[in-house]
Amino acid sequence: KSILCLKSGLCSLESIVYCCDLAIKLGVRQAPTLVVVNDGAFEKYSGVAEIKKFIEAAKDAVKSIIEDWNEEGIYAISFFVESNGAYEYNGFENVSMWAISYNTEDDCDGADELDEERWNYAFWRQDETSIIDIDEPDECTEALYKWYEEQGIENIGFEDMDNMYDEECNYIGKGPVGHYELLGIAANVAKKLQEEGFVAKQFKKSLPIIIHGLECAWYDIEATQKANPNGEADTYINAMKEMGAI
Repeated sequence: KSILCLKSGLCSLESIVYCCDLAIKLGVRQAPTLVVVNDGAFEKYSGVAEIKKFIEAAKDAVKSIIEDWNEEGIYAISFFVESNGAYEYNGFENVSMWAISYNTEDDCDGADELDEERWNYAFWRQDETSIIDIDEPDECTEALYKWYEEQGIENIGFEDMDNMYDEECNYIGKGPVGHYELLGIAANVAKKLQEEGFVAKQFKKSLPIIIHGLECAWYDIEATQKANPNGEADTYINAMKEMGAI
């Protein structure tokens, strides 16, 4: 059985999935055991195969939904990942959900490419379909929380209020526990859809997949950039800069 080693500072979800994919491409027949090197100590990272399966299941769910979209003028896909103090699941509060939707040229009344009406989700139709649904949980939701448990991610929904801002009052937090991890999963799913050419084939043109909440945090921009590896979201990023969101 193969073993991969990563330094703890490099152990992001993206790097874990990338290393496992690379190992399999090099001839390893199953997902390897991952060992994280942390200050000279070795910590076994479990759940690598499970998270890859979950990402594939989420990707299939997203594809199935998008394949049913047949409206004209779709110009962007929304991956809406949001936490809320009113959201509760399995005894946890302030948890995060994930839903997908789209917007059309008619919805934004043909707004200019950098206009707020085109890119601010508050102006969108918001006809959402859930992927991670806390009100009516399905296999994807259950798999996510099982993965949280396997990774020792505790206190889902807790937000450390003392470490949310830097000395210049810039927000540096990662949202409540579990939110940043879910963003990483959503970004991986979106990236795979873009790299596999699914979006371009489905809509016969390149479209951005925007990962966001009700407000635009630094980690939403990070996730959106990762999700669109060929610059599909460059206009959106420029619009956020124009609006002063980043």
